[in-house]
Amino acid sequence: MREVVVLGAGLHRFGRFPDKSLQDLGREAIKNALDDSGVPFPDIQVAYVGRVLAGMGAGLSVVSEMGQTGIPVINIEMACGSSTSAFREAYLNVANGVYDTALVVGFEKMQRGMLQISEGTSFQSVMGLAVMPAAYALQAQRYMADYGATPEMFAQVSVKSHKAGALNPYAQYQKETTLEEVMASRMIADPITLLQCSPTTDGASAVVICAADKAAKYAAKRQMTVAGWATGSGRYERKGEGKGEGEADAETGAGEVERLAHQAYERAGIGPEDVDVTQVHDAFSPGEIFMAEGLGLVPKGEGARAVWEGRTEINGDIPINTDGGLISRGHPIGATGAAMVTEIFRQLTGEAGPRQVKGGKAKVGLIHNAGIGGVNILVFKR
Repeated sequence: MREVVVLGAGLHRFGRFPDKSLQDLGREAIKNALDDSGVPFPDIQVAYVGRVLAGMGAGLSVVSEMGQTGIPVINIEMACGSSTSAFREAYLNVANGVYDTALVVGFEKMQRGMLQISEGTSFQSVMGLAVMPAAYALQAQRYMADYGATPEMFAQVSVKSHKAGALNPYAQYQKETTLEEVMASRMIADPITLLQCSPTTDGASAVVICAADKAAKYAAKRQMTVAGWATGSGRYERKGEGKGEGEADAETGAGEVERLAHQAYERAGIGPEDVDVTQVHDAFSPGEIFMAEGLGLVPKGEGARAVWEGRTEINGDIPINTDGGLISRGHPIGATGAAMVTEIFRQLTGEAGPRQVKGGKAKVGLIHNAGIGGVNILVFKR
């Protein structure tokens, strides 16, 4: 397989834009990514598009804003993991020589309120397991009982995320909040309050990738390499068959993430101790804590304490969600994954501005992005 590099990335600011169409959002993100990469649109050989709520053919209608060059435009839907799934498929096809260049796009326009995450007659819905705040809250209650964590520790994730989001001009929420404000906000699913939930959002993201041996022809002055990946969904294990018992959820449960992270680290030739900056799927505040442990960034049971002690902040030793994450940057589900790639690209190329970690010397970045159908873990190197 060929080495594959990211040459450019771009966003449309996340937020609420009732007067803008999907085409408006996507066109801006794609143009920003192409300009960033130095790759002209006619050189793009394929586009993979992550989108969820936009309806049939949405990928083609957005990508065609840049022109009609006859390329295949492939729509991918995996809920919140759609555009990292699109990225993975683009990467694999470039790595295997099917294409030399590819465009990855994610976009969404969302209504306010809770999302229906599974079909109404599914066992998850019938058993009341399809309400994501409750799923995270139940895991958080068990975590507090097992490890002595407090509700304030989960709330601190939101405080940290809003602090980072205030430094991100593309974030939906660019205002810091206090621990007292987070704790006092409306209770959603104990211990998760409103300010610990990711919002529904409009937004778009785009990434340009290229075979490394073809990248020199473009004007991009920096790049990062796709070093490793893993993807998979939860699995059921009977008692005694594995580490877990019952259904292992790949979004809220760290066990499946641990398995996938091991695969990604092995492919990248690194360990968790080598990771300089991380993006995780914090749809709700406990997610950052669970995933820090599942990814091996901290030992099991120490994730909440790591957040409380400031270790996951921009200036901490294991910075996580430096752009504000889903909680502050926003969560337009189709666009979230490629936005994570964008932030890691900015960090590893030293272009994150006031959000820059480790003096601009970060060399390894990691992404964890969960969706209905599985989790994607991506590892990048400078």
